[in-house]
Amino acid sequence: MLTGKRIILGVTGGIAAYKAVYLLREFQKAGAEVRVTMTPSATRFVGTETFAALSQNPVAVEVFNDDDPGEDWTKHIHWGDWADLFIIAPCTANTLSKIVQGQSDNMLTSTVLAARCPLLICPTMDGEMYESPAVSENLNKAKSRGCYILEPEEGYLASGMESKGRLPEPETILEESQRIIKKHRIQGPLTGKKVVVSAGPTREFLDPIRFISNPSSGKMGLAMAEAARVLGANVTLLHGPISIEIPDRIPSKTFVSADELFNLIKEDANADVIIMAAAVSDFKPSTFQQQKVKKEQADTELKLTRNPDILEWLGNRKNEGQVLIGFAMETENLRQNAQKKLQKKNLDWICANDLAGESSAFGSDENRILLLSEETEESYSGTKQEIARKILHRIFSAD
Repeated sequence: MLTGKRIILGVTGGIAAYKAVYLLREFQKAGAEVRVTMTPSATRFVGTETFAALSQNPVAVEVFNDDDPGEDWTKHIHWGDWADLFIIAPCTANTLSKIVQGQSDNMLTSTVLAARCPLLICPTMDGEMYESPAVSENLNKAKSRGCYILEPEEGYLASGMESKGRLPEPETILEESQRIIKKHRIQGPLTGKKVVVSAGPTREFLDPIRFISNPSSGKMGLAMAEAARVLGANVTLLHGPISIEIPDRIPSKTFVSADELFNLIKEDANADVIIMAAAVSDFKPSTFQQQKVKKEQADTELKLTRNPDILEWLGNRKNEGQVLIGFAMETENLRQNAQKKLQKKNLDWICANDLAGESSAFGSDENRILLLSEETEESYSGTKQEIARKILHRIFSAD
């Protein structure tokens, strides 16, 4: 249930902050990706370096970082959009009060306000504090606003007293996290399926300065990745050199050349669905010059060699039940060329667009797609986001 899930772990300034280190490790063992945000007082109990090293992500503490002015101060927005679940463990009475009041005086409380995912609060404090009317009222307010509360356990506390206020064991928090994620997970025809989408251009370098490429923006591939995610898929986006922003909610890997894309595809060749929307160069220079070629020394003829045909390789080794979707960009004979590619490369579906049309030009926000299978032919036009949703609904919701 936690494999591939994205968790924000919030740590506040209580003695139980050290236990959050073990909780982080347990989430990772369960297959989750974890990012940590801490209140300033929490750093008095555990250093940010510990969580940064274990999570392999920077730890967010303050909205504005005086030590690193270039750090992204909008991180709370991006993280809030990225996460599947936000857990605050431990959560002190002070932070609980701030959450209820809507305060945002540090990165943790700011991220709470920006989060689009469920919030699990693990209140941890001395027994008398936990039983106080103010804390009880704040817990009830948090529940009424949709927050999940995992009650503390009884036991020996830092004050030397035995009472209710201990942070639950990591196993208990993981079980509650799984229950919440299961309750809130996106349900759709691709729920639980692994989908790999390629997007953008490749670059084939002649020397360290010059390369062969194309104007692909990656917008259609990103739209397909977003549409698959909405249908419940676990999506990985493989993208070439593009300038559009990839949302944090979509895990991604980068490539430059066709060979690099091929290596990435091999790693995920057994995915349930593969959507090859990247504009892959058919050819590359037969030799690469280690130094910039001076024009006085350059040969006016460029010798090329073929790149691996990634789509044909996928079609030849396609697994039973695997769905392979290709793209065809044509300037003439759109239907005939697309049908030929569909059959030759053993695709299930192909999305063909005519680059001669204005709305189908590279970099455009709109598109016109002819969707083909062995039995189906349908046309779609509109924004790339709209078309992507319609295509995947047609393919995976046909029944």
